[in-house]
Parts: sequence; structure tokens; C-alpha cells
Amino acid sequence: MNLVVCFRETPVDEKHIARIASAWPDVRIINTDQKGIAEALFEADYFCGHAKVPVPWDEIVAAGRLRWVQSSAAGMDWLLVPSVIGSDITVTTASGVLADQVSEHGLALTLAWHRNLRSFILDQAAEPGNPDWRAFKRKPTRDLTEKTVGIVGLGGVGRRFSEVVRPFARKICAVDLYPENKPGTVDELWPADRLDDLLAACDVVFLSLPLCEATRGIFGRERLARMKKGALLVNMARGPLVDSGALAESVASGHLAGAVMDVTSPEPLPPDHPLWDLPQVLITPHVGGQIRWRFDDVCDIFCENVRRYRAGEPLINRLSPEGKRLGFPLRNGETPLWIDLKQRYSTRS
Repeated sequence: MNLVVCFRETPVDEKHIARIASAWPDVRIINTDQKGIAEALFEADYFCGHAKVPVPWDEIVAAGRLRWVQSSAAGMDWLLVPSVIGSDITVTTASGVLADQVSEHGLALTLAWHRNLRSFILDQAAEPGNPDWRAFKRKPTRDLTEKTVGIVGLGGVGRRFSEVVRPFARKICAVDLYPENKPGTVDELWPADRLDDLLAACDVVFLSLPLCEATRGIFGRERLARMKKGALLVNMARGPLVDSGALAESVASGHLAGAVMDVTSPEPLPPDHPLWDLPQVLITPHVGGQIRWRFDDVCDIFCENVRRYRAGEPLINRLSPEGKRLGFPLRNGETPLWIDLKQRYSTRS
């Protein structure tokens, strides 16, 4: 049996290979990089990782060899094409593995925008001879305190963001396709069909929903117009959820006060895109989950799932047929979720 592993552009570190080999000694591990992933997957019975290059999934499914994919990412749009969705391939995700990092990054961007840090940092970087060089210039700032915050998608990242933003927010509202098990940090949890109600009520709207056919382009021109005038849009999920051109128009017109984002569409954003030129916009290059121990955490969930797989126990973050279609594990009381269990299995002190 072959297990293909590929976390990033370069092969997986030996320390992680050693952990996986210890957890599953009776598989042959094929350690590849992104350039070799498509070819290697034809030899795979199992795969742990994230393909960032085009993969002929229809052909791989038709070959009938691949049995289980453990994603090293939370977003599943790279894998969940119709042939995979309709297959009997077991799929487990890394949902919740990077919830701390992504939520903290989202909060950092949100606070930086409210406190006008972009402007002050640019002043500090001014060159000698510039009128602003080392000038002591006070400029207007805003407060996140006492704002109404809306969270669109209350999965692992959405729930964690509700915790980190709670000390600032006057009220937190959330919408989710499955509005169940409301955490104490959220004041109102509504079904997805109340998205427009949330947009009209919230000063800050945080996106943490998966990218799938139902959500692609969900924040287009019409939906952005339904947001509260003067609101801030925060996108820490996937760039194609938002029409970038319509977003630039909404901010430039003054309807939205601004936007902060760690993801864009397209990605990377072309240098001449109007979003770059708007001082009310902060953009970072998809680094919310870039923490040095992220692959230690991926190994934690995979090795625990290997133990469960071999023991015939329920897998953490397993996608049901409906979950495959939607792109995330359902909080249905039947599927163990990493966001609830990671403290139990984390190997980091």
C-alpha cells in the first residue's frame, strides 16, 4: 500500500515523515513535491497533503485505487470536483487545524484597519526629503470596541474568531448552513437564509465559509450593496467568494468604509488591480496560516486519524456525502471535529 504525502512546494520534512511512518509502519511512503504530485497520485492508495497544481482527478477516480485523502488544508476546493464528490473515496479535512492562526490574523488586520496603522506605517517609511519624513502627524482612527460583528460561516475559524473578537464587540451575529450548537461567544446564530439580515446589521463582516459552487461569487455587486453603509468586509476564507471588481467599486464609492483580506481573486492579485490603490484596503498574501509549526499540527490530526482508520473508529473531520458537496465536515453530533479535540491530541506544549 502506498501513501503519498505532499504538504507544500518542497518534499515533506523528515521529522514529519518519521512520525507518519511510526503511526503507520505497514505503508510505503512516497514523499513528493508539488511538481510530482499529479503523477504520484496515480500510485496512491492514500494521500495526505494539499495539491496546489492541477490534478487529473477524473482519471484518478476512474483508476479506482485511491481510498482516502487527508487534506492538510481546511479549504477543499482543490479536491472536491464532481468525480471525487460522487466517488466512495474517504475525505477528511484539516478544518480547525489553523483556526487560531487565521483568526488572529483576521483580528490583527481588523484592528490595524480601525487604528489606521497603514497610514502611520507609510509615514514611518517615508524617505529623507519627503515632507512626511519623520513627521509627527496625528490622523483619525476608528474603534472596533462596541461594534456589531457578523460572522459568515461558523465552522472552526468562525467559532475561534468569535472568541478572539468577543472582548471588543458589542454584539456578535453569525449565519451558518447548520445553525446548531451556538457557542456562548455568539449572541445570535441564524440560518444561512438570513445572510442579508446580518449584512444590514453589522459594522464588521467576517467571511469564514468554504468555497464551493453555492458560495462562489456570493459577495457580488448586489450583495455588497446590502451591507450596512460604512461597514468593513474581512475575508479570511477564499478569494473567489468576493467579486474583487465590485468590492473595489463599493469601497471607492464610499458605501463600504473599507476591506481587509488575506485572500484575493485572482490570487495573486495583479499589480494593476484597483484594490491595491485604495488606502481603505489592507491586503496580505494568504499568510494567515503560515506558522512554523503548522505541519506539526497536520501530523497530529493525520496520525490520530491513522490510528482511528486502522482501528475502524470514526475519523475526525470526515466529510459525509453532503459534506463533500458543501466542502466542510458537518457539526451533526456524528462526526468528531478537530476544533473540539485538538487540545487532546496536540503534541505541542
